[in-house]
Amino acid sequence: MKALRIERKMARFAAARVAGSVAPGAGATYGPLRLDDVDPPDLPGPEWVHLRPRLAGICGSDLSTVDGTASRYFEPIVSFPFTPGHEVVADTDDDRRVVLEPVLGCVARGIDPSCPACARGDLGGCERLAFGHLAAGLQTGYCCDTGGGWSTTMVAHPSQLHAVPDAMSDEAAVMVEPTACAVHAALRHPIREGDTVVVLGAGTLGLLTIAALRHLTPAGVIITSARYPHQMRLARELGADQVCESGALPRLVRRLTASLAYRDQLTGGCDVVLDCVGDSDSLAQALAIVRPRGTVVVVGMPAQVKLELTTLWHRETELVGAYAYGLERSLDGDEPRRTFALAFDLVREADLGRLVTTTYALRDYKDAIAHAASAGRRGAVKVAFDLRQEKERNH
Repeated sequence: MKALRIERKMARFAAARVAGSVAPGAGATYGPLRLDDVDPPDLPGPEWVHLRPRLAGICGSDLSTVDGTASRYFEPIVSFPFTPGHEVVADTDDDRRVVLEPVLGCVARGIDPSCPACARGDLGGCERLAFGHLAAGLQTGYCCDTGGGWSTTMVAHPSQLHAVPDAMSDEAAVMVEPTACAVHAALRHPIREGDTVVVLGAGTLGLLTIAALRHLTPAGVIITSARYPHQMRLARELGADQVCESGALPRLVRRLTASLAYRDQLTGGCDVVLDCVGDSDSLAQALAIVRPRGTVVVVGMPAQVKLELTTLWHRETELVGAYAYGLERSLDGDEPRRTFALAFDLVREADLGRLVTTTYALRDYKDAIAHAASAGRRGAVKVAFDLRQEKERNH
């Protein structure tokens, strides 16, 4: 079978970091990622099944890994060599079309009793990511035992699989996992009726978060910053009320919230900021535009950041992370729903399959990753690998 694999070669990671700093995505050429002919992964247990990926997305965390900029925090919960790809729509051996929920929690790892987080249904908080009968791996796509979506064959536990409705296209289905991340982010902090909410960034995750806020919360005005015309257009279509360039955002928030300012810091500000970028500049801007005792939700995956936190202390700002998915609990006391169930509904209602802009064959992985790394500049949103082409060649 064909698989893109990343091996633990520190010199290659160093080369990827240098190359990626010059041209984002260049780590695919100079780093440890390689297209190999390998044996299909063994089934880790009797319940496990083989999957044949149809489409597999390329996300920001994949790009940071390929370009060697991912945080070293992940080292104990990743195992090499691994095949990336956690945004996956695939076929089972009995030809059922499924979407993968990639977190490798206690059930998938054969751990009984489950840890407290998994027992509650909050898989993103699993405490056993390096234990059980699987090698370390926070998700499929970072574990040497499971393979990943950037291949022609991988394995999964039945608890990770969600059936795809017949009427849903592959392009829509591959958007379910990133949409689940956005749904969890939108619901991570309770949004009150009429709250002014800012979304920083209008890449895939930012656009999906806007859609989740508009469909699933009682947010009042949703404001976002975007760099490119197609991002601005899509942000408005998906529910943003106000869209501007990043540099104009503080002035816009100041006007809409009737705030004053001293230097870069607003005296008031919006109620909630969802930072879908996750770097030093975006976090500093988030803290500068959120009101006293407001909340900043870190949605984009950060690495090492340099940040002035005096404003967080002085204004008693709440800073929280939003990772993965699980059970989402509503303010009105309704029964909790699984994040993926909400994501399937949102993908359909907001027509999120249209965000899949371009697909590539595995053999063209260098072009695919370069395209994904410069998606905004090139007028794209989601770039994915199309493994259906591999199936056609094999037949």
